Amino acid sequence: MKENDFMEVETPTLEVTTGGAEATPFKTYNEDLNLPLYLRISIGELWQKRLMSAGFPKTFEIGKAYRNEGSDQNHLQEFTNLEFYWAYADYKDGMSLVEKMYKKIAKDVFGKTEFETRGHKFDLAGEWKKIDYRETVKKETGIDVLDTTYDEVKKKLDELKMVYDGATMERLMDTLWKYCRKKISGPVFLTGHPKIVSPLSKSMPENPELTERFQVIIAGTELGNGFSELNDPIDQKKRFEVQQELLAGGDKEAMMPDMEFVEMLEYGMPPTCGFGFGEMLFAFLADKPIRETQFFPLMKPRGLE
Repeated sequence: MKENDFMEVETPTLEVTTGGAEATPFKTYNEDLNLPLYLRISIGELWQKRLMSAGFPKTFEIGKAYRNEGSDQNHLQEFTNLEFYWAYADYKDGMSLVEKMYKKIAKDVFGKTEFETRGHKFDLAGEWKKIDYRETVKKETGIDVLDTTYDEVKKKLDELKMVYDGATMERLMDTLWKYCRKKISGPVFLTGHPKIVSPLSKSMPENPELTERFQVIIAGTELGNGFSELNDPIDQKKRFEVQQELLAGGDKEAMMPDMEFVEMLEYGMPPTCGFGFGEMLFAFLADKPIRETQFFPLMKPRGLE
């Protein structure tokens, strides 16, 4: 990051509303201010965007995120991520930088680009292909994500015997994609995500129902997530309102609206590319469960059921 003129920053880990991801947060309480708070679920996404608005063109942060969700070989509730934000750049610029960064990490840390993990083999060398969300899902499941219904998606997931949390169209569509990604060894960039699963991403001019989002897919898993960030306050407010409806309907992973962030966008944020990835990448390259790549993962004390 510093070789590319990004400035390292620190942003709050305690927030009034969580932003930057869709996840269930840990709740806490500030006794002095008599204020409910949450541990952050992203590495300062909405804060770093405020810095873009304030005139800082390139920022990044490495820090802890907390998600009060299940754990498995790829996920823990406390983990380290990096997020960067780059003013006057878009998702295409982001993909170029990220590809170079991952290759450098592999060579500098592991001394190689070829890896095997989770039943997949992949080579980070060479040019990474780009695949389309809509085309991939349609090819694997027969579902057109822009021309489908709730009942059709739910029926397909039941046929595929996929377990899904929540019962919103957003959650069902995300689960459908997770079925498709399992077969992809990568590395590839997934692009063309529907707006319904990308509440912070700028829409594509040629098709407003799709967004300028990209994800790194390696070994059947998402190992990085980026956007051309949405900087239209009217559009952002509408998307937050949709997320609020999902929360009210019981979707614990829906994104909390942040109307102060919308107010910041009204003052103006430049076109920006944002991207985040975490220590799960290192767990995959090391072919280890993520619990084995932390010094002190959370463990249940002896004697507790």
